[in-house]
Amino acid sequence: MRWFLDLMLVLLASQATFAAEPPRARDLGIPFDGSPGPWNAITDVAGVTVGQVTLIEDLPDGRAVRTGVTAVLPRGRDSLMRPVFGAWFALNGCGEMTGTTWIEESGQLEGPVMLTNTHSIGTVHEATIAWRIRQGEADATGYVWSTPVVAETWDGPLNDINGFHVKPEHVDAALDSASSGPVAEGNVGAGTGTMCYDFKCGIGTSSRVVEVLGEPYTVGVLVQANHGSERRAELRIAGVPVGRLLADELSESEPSPGLGKNSSIIIVVATDAPLLPHQLKRVAKRAALGLARTGSVADNGSGDIFIAFSTADESLGRIDTVLTHHSIPNDEIDPLFAATVRATEEAIINSMIAARDMVGNRGSTATALPHDALMEIMQSCGR
Repeated sequence: MRWFLDLMLVLLASQATFAAEPPRARDLGIPFDGSPGPWNAITDVAGVTVGQVTLIEDLPDGRAVRTGVTAVLPRGRDSLMRPVFGAWFALNGCGEMTGTTWIEESGQLEGPVMLTNTHSIGTVHEATIAWRIRQGEADATGYVWSTPVVAETWDGPLNDINGFHVKPEHVDAALDSASSGPVAEGNVGAGTGTMCYDFKCGIGTSSRVVEVLGEPYTVGVLVQANHGSERRAELRIAGVPVGRLLADELSESEPSPGLGKNSSIIIVVATDAPLLPHQLKRVAKRAALGLARTGSVADNGSGDIFIAFSTADESLGRIDTVLTHHSIPNDEIDPLFAATVRATEEAIINSMIAARDMVGNRGSTATALPHDALMEIMQSCGR
């Protein structure tokens, strides 16, 4: 019963975080190219749902829990039975994303994409399989078979990562609570204890709507941002060298925290455009360009790992007939590339704008990007 009470407190904290509705980059007047969907989130792709559990607790001896779980379900609850075409790409592989061998082999993503901290990969992997089994349905071949996709970034500086605080019930809660609509950003879910460019960041999302051959399509991106450690000066926002210019605004009492090499980012790209696996591989690669726009150089110790999927093909999962698949011609795919780059860039900045200062494990402190100073810089640069 104690674990149930603790979980309810976690869920209430997550709801309170969402209810606070922190500002997003566009709320501060920061300009980005392209037209977003209604929620400017990965959930603008019809059918995609997101669930998050945020774990924040202060423990004895100065230890602190600052971590969580984020679940992205490509087809909502239907993700249990109906796969999507998918592909993945590692810009730099100092990190982990499970299930990619089968994605590479089959061209399909079967089930949710789960995000958490580095040392909770195993717990989340096993709990995701158990969650699916408890749903009581076999797949089309008669088996309950699962090789989940679980990705991670290192939140050790702020989180007592070796305390293994992510439990199966947290995974269940993230999956069960997944919904469409606005997505909470910043210090939530798998982004609770993450940092980028030596500022507090976390979960971020954005979307773009583009037209291809006369049809509207949506590209949505969700990031677990934790990259750019010790590279504060390289932060760029909407083309402005904010990191370098902020050095003139911040006092010497606010130095780069230097909490260690916590560089990594997981990027999830969703679309309703009809794309085949090899085309989704090309889309996944373009997320790297959006990452680079914010200043990243993909450091040696960074796990920059991306996954892309398309919800367009409704026939996947059938085994009773020959399947016919449709796709956008390669010569017409450029708008989707541009949408991926732009949505990735904005999702990362949203993860920083929504974040708040955090004191974590052993007193480690992460400072959020100062909004007032940022707005002054953007205005002075005509942005």
